[in-house]
Amino acid sequence: MQVTETKNEGLQREFTITVGATEVEEKVTTRLGELRRTVQIPGFRPGKVPESLMRKKYGDAVMGEVLEAAVTDSSQEAMTERSLRPAVQPKIEITSFEVGKDLEYTMALEVMPEITPMDFSTLEVERLVAKIGDDELDQSLTKLAEQYRQSEPIKRARKSRKGDVVVIDFKGSIDGVEFDGGAGQDHHLHLGEGQFIPGFEKQVIGAKAGEKVAVTVTFPEDYGSAELAGKEAVFDVDVKETREMVDTVINDEFAKTMGQENLESLRTAIRGRMEAEYGGFSRERLKRALLDLLEKEHEFTLPDGMVESEFDAIWEQHEQAKENQEASDADTGEDDDDSGKSDDELKEEYRKIARRRVQLGLLLTEVGTKNNVEVSAEDVNRALVQEAQKYPGHEKQVFEMYQSNPQAMASLRAPIFEEKVVDFILEMATVTEREVTPEELMSDPEAEDDKSTD
Repeated sequence: MQVTETKNEGLQREFTITVGATEVEEKVTTRLGELRRTVQIPGFRPGKVPESLMRKKYGDAVMGEVLEAAVTDSSQEAMTERSLRPAVQPKIEITSFEVGKDLEYTMALEVMPEITPMDFSTLEVERLVAKIGDDELDQSLTKLAEQYRQSEPIKRARKSRKGDVVVIDFKGSIDGVEFDGGAGQDHHLHLGEGQFIPGFEKQVIGAKAGEKVAVTVTFPEDYGSAELAGKEAVFDVDVKETREMVDTVINDEFAKTMGQENLESLRTAIRGRMEAEYGGFSRERLKRALLDLLEKEHEFTLPDGMVESEFDAIWEQHEQAKENQEASDADTGEDDDDSGKSDDELKEEYRKIARRRVQLGLLLTEVGTKNNVEVSAEDVNRALVQEAQKYPGHEKQVFEMYQSNPQAMASLRAPIFEEKVVDFILEMATVTEREVTPEELMSDPEAEDDKSTD
């Protein structure tokens, strides 16, 4: 094998590699010999098929197999001898080959940059901490109680209004003919929640218990049933009872419905949940601040191929989200696209994000590799269990999908590795704490930066 370097600029490398005709022929002969021992051809015993017949019958296939292996082996050998670490898959192009002559091809690749991590003990980063006061705890408890509000019959005769619950029997018809699914009994309709066809609830508001109401509505053009879409229907509604929502009394009895022994234990459970939630926000803000510092303190050339690949992934997500939004806007008749940015502006913005991700990804990988940061099988299994729990009833399928897909398993391992490297750096950095309000902790730091700039 002969290797000639033809380009060495920045991270770009190109080589011309020649594999001798003799070496190629030896590999072809060896492979044909292996096949000869097992192949079955009528009129010949295994291992006795003439070489000329083997070449005639299998020569082209074997030659393709040998060339592919020769390129793979020789290109890997060339990179290993020169201690080259490719950033992306090398580009191979065969430039010359004929039977009986040398194989010649070119290999172009980008190599990983040299990265020198800073002294992390010089880093100073701030951890935002929000304490949970009685007011925050009371607010959370009140919100929980609101989710479990009940309704009770209205004791005095009055018209129903938005927010009430009416118990109704209803029967719908189109052109005087009843249709399937258009009738119901003792249905509890919460007025103002938009449970029924647009316009239905509005016509029931103001009715009293014992009254009958004729409700006329038009089914939306995109209604799920083609037989009903766009058609006008009349519903005969019998208002049997009107009920009003009552606030949940926050006491020991309510706590028991939440699975707690008493109100105090419920408050303790809510405090624990809030502390975990605030702790998550605190961790994310700390990590964000650390990554911002690392990006600022490290400058090195980025492989264009990696940046482009990351940008392509981001842009594909953007296009998919845009397509979904357009479909949603079509359904609602609204237009929520208020970014006000052109595709060129968005591409410039996303390219910056791609560069940041690649830069920090390479840096954290280098730090983790040099300092033997490892992700254990227990770490991955724990993450796999957590992922499977997101799909109740389908845990087995999730396990099988990940275990049979190396890329999927890598997607579980990567964030664990990143968090371990971040912890490794934080152990050496100086971390100070600053108490903030819950609102400050959970606010968007980018929005804060924009506000201060304005």
